[in-house]
Amino acid sequence: MLDSAAVAAFQFAGQDIPWLVDHWATHKPDHPVLIWEPKDGRSRRWTYSEFAKETKAFAAGLTARGVKKGDKVLIHADNCPEAVIAWYACARVGAVGVTTNTRSAGPEIEYFASHTGCVGAITQPQYAKLVAEHAKGLGWIVVTEDNSGEQASADQLDHGREPFEALRGDAAKWTGRPADPMAPIGIMFTSGTTSRPKAVVHTHANALWSSRMGPINIDMTTDDTYLVYLPFFHVNAQSWSIWTTLGVGGTIVLQPKFSASRFWEVVLAHDVTHISLIPFVFKAIAGQPIPAHKLKVGIFGLISPDLEKWLGIRVLAAWGMTETVIHATRNDWFQTYPTGSMGKPTPGYEFMIVDPDSGKPCREGEIGELWVRGCRGIQLFLEYFDNEEAMGKAFTQDGWFKTGDRVVLGQEGNFFYKDRDKDALKVGGENVSAREVEDVCRTVGGIADVAVVGRKHPMLDQVAVAFVIRTPDEKRSEAEHAEAILAACRAKLADFKVPRAVWFRDEFPTATLEKVAKNRLRELADEMPDPS
Repeated sequence: MLDSAAVAAFQFAGQDIPWLVDHWATHKPDHPVLIWEPKDGRSRRWTYSEFAKETKAFAAGLTARGVKKGDKVLIHADNCPEAVIAWYACARVGAVGVTTNTRSAGPEIEYFASHTGCVGAITQPQYAKLVAEHAKGLGWIVVTEDNSGEQASADQLDHGREPFEALRGDAAKWTGRPADPMAPIGIMFTSGTTSRPKAVVHTHANALWSSRMGPINIDMTTDDTYLVYLPFFHVNAQSWSIWTTLGVGGTIVLQPKFSASRFWEVVLAHDVTHISLIPFVFKAIAGQPIPAHKLKVGIFGLISPDLEKWLGIRVLAAWGMTETVIHATRNDWFQTYPTGSMGKPTPGYEFMIVDPDSGKPCREGEIGELWVRGCRGIQLFLEYFDNEEAMGKAFTQDGWFKTGDRVVLGQEGNFFYKDRDKDALKVGGENVSAREVEDVCRTVGGIADVAVVGRKHPMLDQVAVAFVIRTPDEKRSEAEHAEAILAACRAKLADFKVPRAVWFRDEFPTATLEKVAKNRLRELADEMPDPS
């Protein structure tokens, strides 16, 4: 029997992400690959040949600093050219870029760096002291000149660390390395129902798979341009947008973050053809007139004719997660799909809908958990880094990945999204583990029980709120106790995870087996007055 790892590697023999960048540097050297659009509008651009040279220079600098294949490098920065260049320089070395959410609190940064064993970090002035204070095991920290194009304050600049340019080496001295497609290339942290975020490992082959399938899924060509305003530390930006674009030798326009006031300005200035859509984006631009534009495609979670008509573009349904690397569902350009569908499985992925209690396949019309199967390290992520327990829970013995998403199979093989695992929230596009927030709440005294649920929000979809049962001996007023709980959350969690309100109850509604009926708490949260 052939070795499965050798077979997987053979699918991308002689190829990795540095090879892909150099391919376009050879065949489209003067074509722009990256255009930086900061808030002040002073654009910068790199052609494929310039980008290849730049990443080689920083790869040489990383190597001179002792970074080697397999080492992990923390990249804790908002969208900026330095983060992208550093990530692709790590890929040249064979190191692994660990991209982390910049809204994270200090203890979360400590966990990210220590869990993955990062040897150094690239960050910005606004985060330099936080990273240095909490990621004490790092061998070095370099800091960009500004905060994604905005001037840093004097206090932020007083960090005492080397500048980002200190990593620059001599591109001419970069000798390269043999391609190893199944080697890790990046780590992203994702929240599920467990208390600790899981470190999702992607390989070069994962990225190459995305570069092959992404353009087919969304009709992207070599002359097209993708506008990236979602965070670089998320799979949407890194894979759905950038790896897809690299697959055809197209152009990325990168913004620090989404800007409603500059959205159409940037789209028109760079003839943008592709964008990613989340509810926050189209709600933010809802009051603006739609100009004549060259946008072709918006990638959204489901079929939405009304959204298509309003924006004057094709809205493509796509579902995926960090673990599936690229769009695992899609709708094609020719057939008609029912409104609300998330499409059908992308070639390369197998789907099943399974009753999580019985483990039996669901029939048409029955809601169950979506299971996905593919080759790990190609269609699916390689592993959760150093987390055998999470791997055991996520995969069946025959290779099915349990997504935690509830879906239903409709007529003609169309899939429809129904809900996320009951203990996971979606806050403005960010995954939040209710269990993680509950664990932090429990660090405050006087709590007999706590349940965190999502409350509906007009812009963010959901926000976290906490219901608490107090111990009989708790002496603080409810207002004082609530503030102590919120203060603990603010100190230990990213801001989007912090509950918007704490409400006290004598008891929780229960379901079968005396489990807390979180569906009833969610209904109750939506009925409560708006938190101040």
